[in-house]
Amino acid sequence: MDILTINDRPGDHAQSWYAATAQAQHKEPGPYPAATGTVKADVCVVGGGYAGLSAALHMARRGLDVVLLEASRVGSGASGRNGGQVSMGQRLEQDELETHVSMDDARMLWDLGAEAVGLVKVILSESGDDCDWRDGVIHANHRARFSGHSQKHVDHMQKVYGYDKIRYLDRDAVRHETGSEDYHSGTLDMGSGHLHPLRYAFAIARLAEAAGVRIHELSRVTKIETKAKPRVHTDQAVVEADHLILALNGYHNNLDHDVAHHVMPINNFIAVTEPLPSDLAARLIPNRHAVADSRFVINYYRMSPDNRMIFGGGESYGYKFPSDLRAKVRGPMLGVYPELKDAKLDYAWGGTLGITMSRLPHFARLGPNAMSIAGFSGQGVALATLAGQIAAEAVEGHAARFDLMQSLPSPRFPGGPTLRTPLLALAMTWYALRDKL
Repeated sequence: MDILTINDRPGDHAQSWYAATAQAQHKEPGPYPAATGTVKADVCVVGGGYAGLSAALHMARRGLDVVLLEASRVGSGASGRNGGQVSMGQRLEQDELETHVSMDDARMLWDLGAEAVGLVKVILSESGDDCDWRDGVIHANHRARFSGHSQKHVDHMQKVYGYDKIRYLDRDAVRHETGSEDYHSGTLDMGSGHLHPLRYAFAIARLAEAAGVRIHELSRVTKIETKAKPRVHTDQAVVEADHLILALNGYHNNLDHDVAHHVMPINNFIAVTEPLPSDLAARLIPNRHAVADSRFVINYYRMSPDNRMIFGGGESYGYKFPSDLRAKVRGPMLGVYPELKDAKLDYAWGGTLGITMSRLPHFARLGPNAMSIAGFSGQGVALATLAGQIAAEAVEGHAARFDLMQSLPSPRFPGGPTLRTPLLALAMTWYALRDKL
């Protein structure tokens, strides 16, 4: 199956609330021409999401001639469809991360995660785009037994890392902040935040274009050669470059064998309600923070500026999206907010992200002058943006941070590209059942 076309039509953005509102402040960048003929560049970047756009932007600002190839439209993949949450740190909490790496590396990874959020804010400021940024992300516990861990996590972050923007929420506080009786405790991180993800992708694209990046849309890569002088093939062009960066995350379509063994595509779904009465919206999420809960199959949600509930929930492990996306998301949404049972769902869409076994990013060298940045496991708004900057540093010969990320544990998925999907589906079915017990 072709992950690039099985659910989407190349050249179109998903029919999402994000796409419907992305042009409220600025015209969509592009359309950019398809690549044709023989194209020469210092660097070829494959992928027009956060990671690829950021890599292209940072290399162009260093004076390199950069060509970026996107199979569909800039931001049309997960970068334009996600929950919009921009979280501090890595996908793993620091206490768990400390069991996988040294304490020094754990501190460096925390600092990188904090820098990633800061870089997003810098890009927002430089672009001048209104991307609906708001501070605050809540982690909400759907089981009372998780409360002790959350208290210890807050203490650990404050005492060991000196991070004072996070606090513990007891039962009354979390139910006030989320407007839901589904939760027993949680944390509120005011260093994290949320935004309009597609407008943010457009913001990076405009900055990259202004820096001189040659962006080509509808330029699907069919073959890569990762020898000393990389060559990248599309149906209409061959790009000859000194360096190659793959920035494909879940949409890699098994283009590189090694990446396919370490980064698995999974689908996730979001639905958006009609505008809710202002008193109901204020009661559900009074302080307009984003929320992600403790279920293994995470519910994540927030309120839009026009009082719509943007709710993400449910996963699938084959390439094809379910036929009824509204029904797929409505169940988890009503589990948290039964009072939305009569709310119309104006939009529903799916997207594909890339996860790793460790839930840590997968950085890899594919050849002497070729690399891949992927596997952001649901934390890609910030981490993918920083990954692009780190890849740009590595191209210039400053590879310390790339090497650190490459050294993170990243086991292969059992069964490889052929069997990983059914094996993960079995595991996820078990965890989803455990969530309900």
